[in-house]
Amino acid sequence: MTISRRELLGGGLVLSMVGAAAAPLRAQAYPTKPIRWIAPFAAGGNYDLTSRLVGEGMSRNLGQTVLVDNRPGAGGLVGAEAAANAPADGYTVVMGSFSVLYVSPYLAGKPSLVPMFAPISLLSTVPMILVGKPDGRFADIRAALAEAKAKPGTVTVGHAGNGTTNHIAILRLEVNEGVKFNIIPYKGSGPGLTDLMSGQIDLYMDQLTTSLPHIKSGKLKGMLAMSPDRVAQLPDMPSLTDIGSKPFDGGTTAGVLARVETPRPILETLNRAVVTALKDPAIAAKLAELGAVPRPSTMEEFAAYMKDQEAGVSALVKSGLLKPS
Repeated sequence: MTISRRELLGGGLVLSMVGAAAAPLRAQAYPTKPIRWIAPFAAGGNYDLTSRLVGEGMSRNLGQTVLVDNRPGAGGLVGAEAAANAPADGYTVVMGSFSVLYVSPYLAGKPSLVPMFAPISLLSTVPMILVGKPDGRFADIRAALAEAKAKPGTVTVGHAGNGTTNHIAILRLEVNEGVKFNIIPYKGSGPGLTDLMSGQIDLYMDQLTTSLPHIKSGKLKGMLAMSPDRVAQLPDMPSLTDIGSKPFDGGTTAGVLARVETPRPILETLNRAVVTALKDPAIAAKLAELGAVPRPSTMEEFAAYMKDQEAGVSALVKSGLLKPS
């Protein structure tokens, strides 16, 4: 299953055509009532905390309350579908990612939701890293990759669940390095990291925020940053560029979106409010405490990011590495 150029163009990532069918709304003042922000994951996680931080900043900028509505389930699909079924009037937005809009529906045997939404702005990236034990089998990532190439399937790598950004990062590393891991899904990072620290698996693909405390305590070591550049919090850990691997953005990057038919002026108002909130030093500092890197962007930059993700994930689908459940 791939997203064709025609689907992307017709679906709304070319923003110049957004909102033609909703012209009457353009003359109205916006916003005149609270805005519902759907967070498609449970309260307490990065999606929820980021939603609340940015939503509070938007409320100050817009003069209307932004209410966070947690709709967890099916890898974000429940919340994304709720947003897709809401009116295209700018009063419902959703925090989402390519994984939520494309991968989760694909694994569930459903059509992509990407064409249903117009990008407003990127929000943040939580870096993805590959971690191991300080006294584990491999001294560094090069040794692990050499083993995975020489003896396919003998290096075990855990992740937080099929279709997650963690899972996709492992698959993309496999393709780029021409190796084969023994990939083991877990129901979240907690049990996966427990198995890693007890020596049940060799490596684990994790968000920086979850593994960083264990790295600082000496229980784990950072093996590889799944990004072109090194992670600021772990400056000695190599990046994809450092090891000569084809670089890609493997972090958990999310943005905020609205229904594709939403009028362009409303999208622009929302973009200004989101970008202003992300540039607020207090909000940026709180996001940094979560291990997230703020990513204020134009709508076009967000659209370009989604196209880049589509290219990488479509390659995994074509190769058969990513399959429906």
